[in-house]
Amino acid sequence: MTRYLICRPAFAVALLASALLAGCSGPKTMYQWEGYQPQVYEYFKGESKQAQALALEADLEKIRAKNGVVPPGYHAQLGLLYSSLGKDDQMVQQFQAEKAEFPESAAYMDFLLKNAKVAAQ
Repeated sequence: MTRYLICRPAFAVALLASALLAGCSGPKTMYQWEGYQPQVYEYFKGESKQAQALALEADLEKIRAKNGVVPPGYHAQLGLLYSSLGKDDQMVQQFQAEKAEFPESAAYMDFLLKNAKVAAQ
């Protein structure tokens, strides 16, 4: 009986410790955000477009290296940066990638592509 009473608190402590450790792992995110959100903030603050594009390109390489999933809007944001830098071929490539990965963005990507073609003429 004494043996049972000694093991019971030890079991409770072990159970509590394992529950706490399991809770610390946190949920796995669906997308690999990297520095996307801070770069969008920098975009709206009017910071250097070239620096933002370079940061997003570097993060895109990190995401691909991890076999991660790019979040919605990532390619569109990069495309907008390329547009403002005059890199129209890369802009089109990014907008097409956004459409391919997130079909629900097709109407907006088509709108941006159409406007880019009109502006180029």
